[in-house]
Amino acid sequence: MKVEFGEIKGNYGEIRLLPESIDDLWHLQHLIAPGDLVFATTFRSVDTASDKIRPEKIEKRPVRLGLRVDRREFSEHGVRLRLTGLIEHGIDTGAFHTINVETGYEISVIKPWRPLDLERIERAKKASVYGVIHILTLEEGEAELFRLRQYGPESALTIMAGSGKGAETESRSSFFEQVISAITDISGPLIIAGPGFIKDDFVKFAKNRNTPVAERAIVVETRRIGRGAVQEVIGKGALDKLIGDLQLSREVQQMDEVLRRISLEGAVAYGRKEVADAIGYGAVEQVLIADTLLRDPEIMALIETAEGMRADIVVLSSSFEPGERLIALGGIAALLRYKI
Repeated sequence: MKVEFGEIKGNYGEIRLLPESIDDLWHLQHLIAPGDLVFATTFRSVDTASDKIRPEKIEKRPVRLGLRVDRREFSEHGVRLRLTGLIEHGIDTGAFHTINVETGYEISVIKPWRPLDLERIERAKKASVYGVIHILTLEEGEAELFRLRQYGPESALTIMAGSGKGAETESRSSFFEQVISAITDISGPLIIAGPGFIKDDFVKFAKNRNTPVAERAIVVETRRIGRGAVQEVIGKGALDKLIGDLQLSREVQQMDEVLRRISLEGAVAYGRKEVADAIGYGAVEQVLIADTLLRDPEIMALIETAEGMRADIVVLSSSFEPGERLIALGGIAALLRYKI
């Protein structure tokens, strides 16, 4: 979850939230309560003056609205959070409206924030996929490494050819060696961006040096380097695909662990009854739930109890294979602290 704090006095104020995954939508459902004020850009029918006898099709335009939340719920397929209430700010004040919050959709929430709310926000921030993504921008003799943070790109390192000892004999190979040294310890995804052929030459050079991070790097053509190149990478959609792949990779790993423990008759539970029993024993460490069950009252009661025991809740999309495998196990499973 990307988070930006607005003006807060005491415990009351505004926090801007941008969900990056279904897990974040799950967190938002618990952060937003009836009576809270939510601002978002949404679509609303707008009457336009017309001198034509036959009325035209009503046009919907993007407008900024402030909604006093009356109820919130996941949609039928669990891929969006629906917030319904009265419009207090913007056009059509006093009318009911529903905001559909999806991943990548920013909202501002104004309310009294409890310590429990802030702790949940911190958990969602730490789980963000942004913190593990790096972007290396490269051109002849200059490289800059960025780490993506909640607030945007953070410059981690700049390398200039000829800036160190022996500058007069500096070569492209030694420059590439410096860059390799800087990225060797990166364990997460890496995007290499820049103009011309130097980025491709660097990747080939790094692979010849058996640099693992170069093997999994994504190369993107940009007109610039530095922060401008980072913005171009984002604009080209490379980051969105990478984040989606990373989230899917996490889901695959979690389901693989569930199936591994099942095969070994280890500390795992699956299906409603087994998971309910495990929660009753206080043995649950992490609960995996398919998004198709997010509207099931019985399942939601179990999840609430598990969260009260500080168990991690992971929501898997039914649109991908890990979610489909979970549905085959009853739609819910739990990794346990100990075998029951």
